[in-house]
Amino acid sequence: MQKRVLIVDDEPHLRLLYETELRRAGFETMSAANAEQGLEFVDSMRPDLVVLDIRMPGMDGVEALQRILDRDNTIPVVLNTAYSSYRDNFMTWAADAYVTKSSDLGELVSTVRELLHEETVSQ
Repeated sequence: MQKRVLIVDDEPHLRLLYETELRRAGFETMSAANAEQGLEFVDSMRPDLVVLDIRMPGMDGVEALQRILDRDNTIPVVLNTAYSSYRDNFMTWAADAYVTKSSDLGELVSTVRELLHEETVSQ
């Protein structure tokens, strides 16, 4: 059975890119355009892992991370942001992994695989 990955990012082109790459890697994906929608999906869809942007309008990813953990602290959360300075913010330390956004999605895909204990699937 495919593991389900929820992508929460306010940038539509990035959501599509992440969905495409994670599907290619063998995961089922769903995406949310903001933190509030992401939390609704956590409650209703029960993803196996969440890829979460930090800087979003409205509720940011740091607050969303805390709310996800309050709901279910067994769901791995990967913080995915263009701002590497957030790595030093102790509020983000509760995340299972931290990936800086890049045009090379290899690190993101391998981090998701590692956290979900998935073997690499040849394409």
